[in-house]
Amino acid sequence: MSRTTRTPRRTALLAALGLITATGATATVLTTTAGAAAAGCKVEYQITNQWNTGFGANVVVTNTGDPVASWTLEWSYGGDQKVTQGWNATITQSGAAVTAKSLSYNGTLATGGSTSFGFNGSYSGTNAVPASFRLNGVTCNGTTEPTTPPTTPPTTPPTTPPPSGGKADNPYAGAKVYVNPEWSAKAAAEPGGSKVANQPTGVWLDRTAAIAGVNGGMGLRDHLDAALAQKGSGELVVQLVIYNLPGRDCAALASNGELGPTEIDRYKTQYIDPIAAILADSKYAGLRIVTTVEIDSLPNLVTNVSGRPTATPNCDVMKSNSNYIKGVGYALNKLGSIANVYNYVDAGHHGWLGWDDNFGPSAELFKTAATAEGSTLANVHGFIVNTANYSALKEDHFTIDDSVNGVSVRQSKWVDWNRYTDELSYAQAMRTKLVSLGFDQNLGMLIDTSRNGWGGTARPTAPGARTTVDTYVNGGRYDRRIHLGNWCNQSGAGLGERPQAAPAAGIDAYVWIKPPGESDGASKEIPNNEGKGFDRMCDPTYTGNARNGNSMSGALPDAPLSGQWFSAQFQELLKNAHPAL
Repeated sequence: MSRTTRTPRRTALLAALGLITATGATATVLTTTAGAAAAGCKVEYQITNQWNTGFGANVVVTNTGDPVASWTLEWSYGGDQKVTQGWNATITQSGAAVTAKSLSYNGTLATGGSTSFGFNGSYSGTNAVPASFRLNGVTCNGTTEPTTPPTTPPTTPPTTPPPSGGKADNPYAGAKVYVNPEWSAKAAAEPGGSKVANQPTGVWLDRTAAIAGVNGGMGLRDHLDAALAQKGSGELVVQLVIYNLPGRDCAALASNGELGPTEIDRYKTQYIDPIAAILADSKYAGLRIVTTVEIDSLPNLVTNVSGRPTATPNCDVMKSNSNYIKGVGYALNKLGSIANVYNYVDAGHHGWLGWDDNFGPSAELFKTAATAEGSTLANVHGFIVNTANYSALKEDHFTIDDSVNGVSVRQSKWVDWNRYTDELSYAQAMRTKLVSLGFDQNLGMLIDTSRNGWGGTARPTAPGARTTVDTYVNGGRYDRRIHLGNWCNQSGAGLGERPQAAPAAGIDAYVWIKPPGESDGASKEIPNNEGKGFDRMCDPTYTGNARNGNSMSGALPDAPLSGQWFSAQFQELLKNAHPAL
């Protein structure tokens, strides 16, 4: 599981006497300034990726004239290009004419100073580069215009508004949530994808390089700057996935990471510390930054170690060296010290931890990690369940207390003695348990509903037949997986509840942390430099292991590496969405 990898960049830039559109080419418009009292500009227009009906662009503006306190860049398209979404500037369009205006935090440009903004757009036919640009009325084509020197130095506009006070009990309440432009562009490019392309999804920091940006994609600062642009005058939540523990995801090869089991120091100094430094920048103090901390990690130390039939050697190593506990504690302590950061720790899902021998020990382990490396329980704002998983939000056609012919639902093959039938009941019960262990009484829970809709024609409309407990449960359950332990690119899944704040008691929000359309793992072994192994659970021909009752994997075929775009899966998620689109 990882953030999206963008396609190779196609760079289209302006040259002084003409236009160049070429891969890897670099050409700029450079004006000749006429002394100090002159205006001039240099513009670099880059098409960062392009598909059949859309494109992404980045624009770098350099002021070669006198200092300015704000700027307006204008250009016109020769075709039918339309800007659909922008960041780091206020962008408007009238016909072919486009205007981009600076924001409060990037308006000041000294002589020689640069800034950048980006946008997604649509087009048909050809996507020609604009012929010219004007900065504050000056054409960036090799000319300058005399100006009157300012009588007083320009003042620096304020950055972001100051925080409105202490932390919100529920950061999602009354707030917009950041729409990741990169995911939005991919979704919008899919047939039918425009119906969900404006939904907020998580930004995955799944390796150290993701902090700066991978393969020309947006880095953490780029996302935070774009969030400031989306924020406006209200509140806005940015959702970040902290996901790079040493020996990561010890029971699932598809989501292994770059750090070896012993590299806890690299995790601290090269991953968490740089993230914390960026989040602590006062420029971002007005954002509500939600971190989901290290999914698929801590529960492995309970469920997949020696003494369990599901044990793996890798998880034994991580239990013995305590680096999962140290890493989570360090991350919570470092990030939790930032006033506008809200930490939510991953708490698995009911199909993993819903059994008695998993539930209580995992809750205890969460407390141990939350108080490791100098952290305290106060650094945990809440927990998240079902991250990147498929468990149904709420099963309406049977409850854990039902029985058929005197046989409890818990004895059905599907439930298999679990205490819970769905994520809502599990999340609420886990919250109660954690509060009893000393976590805050106002602890909030998040549920990832990005892919647990299970709609479409196969969705049951009534309970199953009461012939046996298995016909009753299997005939009525929404979750159509072969086994609760199946987790990779599940066939038949659909988009779940749209993101929303405070949907149920104890639940801060339903969220889409896993961006729909991003693969869980490759269907076959694919060499890569991201540390991602091949997990047979992603192979549709795999007949299973102890963790899924030796069942078929239920995975879709022809899947790419985790985090890469999987169009066939996205289309199935649209088709099976519930509520329907």
